[in-house]
Amino acid sequence: MTLEQSTLDELAEIAGRYPEARSGLLPMLHLVQSAQGKVTPEGIEACAEILGITPAEVSGVATFYTMYKRREVGDFHVGVCTNTLCAVMGGDEIMATLQDHLGVGNDETAEKRDGDAHTVSLEHVECNAACDYAPVMMVNWEFLDDMTPQKAVALVDDLRAGNEVHSTRGPRLCSWREVERVLAGFPDGRADEGPSAGPASLAGREIARERGWSAPSAGASAPASGSEE
Repeated sequence: MTLEQSTLDELAEIAGRYPEARSGLLPMLHLVQSAQGKVTPEGIEACAEILGITPAEVSGVATFYTMYKRREVGDFHVGVCTNTLCAVMGGDEIMATLQDHLGVGNDETAEKRDGDAHTVSLEHVECNAACDYAPVMMVNWEFLDDMTPQKAVALVDDLRAGNEVHSTRGPRLCSWREVERVLAGFPDGRADEGPSAGPASLAGREIARERGWSAPSAGASAPASGSEE
């Protein structure tokens, strides 16, 4: 699988954005995934050559972070959080239901059926830092909040059928490769599409407004321990 010259040029462009070129390795790997669907040996060699480091160093990074894949995922990569709060709220049940519905295990891609427009892969993911909307799923790293097994099944069926799906707090869902290109630092113009926060995330701010609370000014000392202030 050969990288096109345009991709090699963009890899070099990314490296040139940083005072230390090797700081660009993470977005460069995302670009490789956007172009080739996974982190390939060719992609590793190209990154190493551009950055002046060894392929082993690149491989060490690519195998450390779970967002980098060594085998292709689906057009839509579905992640189910099963950390403590999401698990208690139903994350384990959602994961089990989707595994059964798609006929796959963790980090596997469902077979494309007759009539399917897109493929879907499934992965157990660690905490998405969205506990206020547990149980949470992600599709291509976009949030799907307050999920249930039934909603999860309907979601993956819509994705497979090619129906338009919007994230809960973000834009319309696009393909995994398109998202990987954005993560590489090539915006798609949709950063402001859809809401970025919801009522549960803003509850503390609303309480502060109601009670007239504000952050201490710069340099202000905190009240002494036991103070009534």
